Amino acid sequence: MAFYSYFLALSLLTLFACGGHAQLSTTFYATTCPNLATIVRRVMTQAVNSEARMGASILRLFFHDCFVNGCDASILLDDTGSFVGEQNANPNRGSIRGLDVIDRIKTQVEASCNGTVSCADILALAARDGVFLLRGQSWNVPLGRRDARTASQSAANTQIPAPTSSLSTLISMFSAKGLSARDMTVLSGSHTIGQARCTTFRTRIYNDTNIDATFATTRRSNCPTTGGDANLAPLDLQTPTQFDNNYYRNLIAQRGLLHSDQELFNNGSQDALVRTYSQNNAQFLSDFAAAMVRMGNISPLTGSNGEIRRNCRRIN
Repeated sequence: MAFYSYFLALSLLTLFACGGHAQLSTTFYATTCPNLATIVRRVMTQAVNSEARMGASILRLFFHDCFVNGCDASILLDDTGSFVGEQNANPNRGSIRGLDVIDRIKTQVEASCNGTVSCADILALAARDGVFLLRGQSWNVPLGRRDARTASQSAANTQIPAPTSSLSTLISMFSAKGLSARDMTVLSGSHTIGQARCTTFRTRIYNDTNIDATFATTRRSNCPTTGGDANLAPLDLQTPTQFDNNYYRNLIAQRGLLHSDQELFNNGSQDALVRTYSQNNAQFLSDFAAAMVRMGNISPLTGSNGEIRRNCRRIN
């Protein structure tokens, strides 16, 4: 009896310790929605072929979702007269894109397997496909998330790292989500694709000293000291629509567009890893894929928590 009690206690302890992500599985919809991956890939292929930048926009949407109360599709909820969501928080207002692509995927998924697949899982798959379609590495996405019935504009304002962040702040904010400094550095490599608004890098190109002079001059041509806040510049000057390690090569050359980018290579703890990734594209792609799985495991709603939204923009 004593052995049985010990074994039961040990089993329960193991269950509680592992329960956070145990319900996520790469085969979660294998029987209930077997065409899910095909549908997501088809719509994402159309979207990226139409506008390559959309791969980066969907990836950013996933980041900003996961960093606010976990990967629960709360960022997709529209504001209403009685509901304040996250889309108008400072990091998102006027800059998040791709909601219509997620809507198109959801419509087709609902037509194939009604009331089965969460918007949170659709976003996770779409982010993966956006990277893959821009020549990044694919990965198996654990699934089984459910959708939040709530959102937090205040958390979005405080928990998403700002483009002005210092290295210590970045490490701390990622650590708060259960991600290591190494995870932070490799996930920042998502800035190998996409565009940034002038307002996010103006201070860097006019005030920072650890910046290549020619690069700063080039960026100033489209980002005046006043006005032009929405003017865009590629985060990766060389290959802004190809998922590769040029982002890290730019950092070594002091051509990081955002202050927070260049912080990764500024005589600090991440310099060696930046050099490694700058020299080894395959390792960057592999480490990025693994880190995306870890980020996708941030506080998922599973089991009977949350819901499966019929429309990603509003709760049922």
